[in-house]
Amino acid sequence: MGSLLWILESTDSNKFPYRLSIRKGEKTLLSLFVQDRWPGAGKHVFCLRDEENIAEEFEEIEKVPIISAKRYGKRLSIVLDRSVNKRCDFLFLKKKYKNREGEYEQIFWRTQQGIKERKPRVKLTARGSEHLHILIDKNEKYPWKFTNCSVERTQLKAGDYALLSNEGIIAIVERKNFHNMIADFGTLHLLHMKLGELEEYKHSAMVVEAHYDDFLKPNKLRVYTPSYLSKVWAEIFAYHPNFQIIFAGNRKMGKEWTLRFFHAVSSQENDSIPTAVAEEASKYNASGDYTGGMYFKVRKEILNNIGNEFTINDLRERFPSVSDYILRKVLTDLKKAGILKNYGYGKSSIWRKT
Repeated sequence: MGSLLWILESTDSNKFPYRLSIRKGEKTLLSLFVQDRWPGAGKHVFCLRDEENIAEEFEEIEKVPIISAKRYGKRLSIVLDRSVNKRCDFLFLKKKYKNREGEYEQIFWRTQQGIKERKPRVKLTARGSEHLHILIDKNEKYPWKFTNCSVERTQLKAGDYALLSNEGIIAIVERKNFHNMIADFGTLHLLHMKLGELEEYKHSAMVVEAHYDDFLKPNKLRVYTPSYLSKVWAEIFAYHPNFQIIFAGNRKMGKEWTLRFFHAVSSQENDSIPTAVAEEASKYNASGDYTGGMYFKVRKEILNNIGNEFTINDLRERFPSVSDYILRKVLTDLKKAGILKNYGYGKSSIWRKT
């Protein structure tokens, strides 16, 4: 996620004195003119899209690495790599004109604190779809029944149930009961291969018609011990960290979860935010490479890669987008831990490993 940057610049406009951009390298994914540097307490800031992506050089106020950029329906949620003013989201709305045909866009910038203080009426981001087209693998002997949906039996390449849209299959579910899982544990390496194939879909899950503790009850097990099965489940979760496994408990709850899952996926896919941002958010949703932020990256660089003697300017060259506050905090913490010592003052100060 370190390649995404949050950049705030000052403009010459009185109405929109700032421009806020999300960039990846030289590419601008989102550019908005905003009325404040950060939404105040209880406020939502109205934003105006920089349609032309004006190349004019504005004065840069801050540049902060982005930890997380995730899309939730019409919202784009951002988490910045700093200790304060770090969480916010952008709400993208489409409104119909009152006196003529067509729609116009409204964008609101909201912060975690602002949302808390305004206490908006609770409503789901994903509201579902009125009509679903569900594919069921023809090898399913006793399939779940879905009412008010278009259901089609076909040969699926992976999974037992799939959600079909105009773009193709957008969600897949593998169904298992207690005895299916016990049988699959006999060829665990093949199970990992099957789950790996399911992971290739954007939205995927395995729904187990049993509870987790069913696999730990000796009276239900003939071949395996509870200790062994607990390790098997731990391995599955560790090897497939981005794959959803749902212990639904029984057939009825398994079908119910799958139906709600398909409704939510359909809603998510139908809602729209700027394409470039949506694409980047989807790429980073499952990256799983976050290790604690720039603080820990700087710390790792000092401990493992930098020479025995260095200055803060050496760190600035290696981390041009990181604030001096973070650099100095890492140095101070390592000094308190007895790992570093510093000699001299100001710009001439030298840091040395002990």
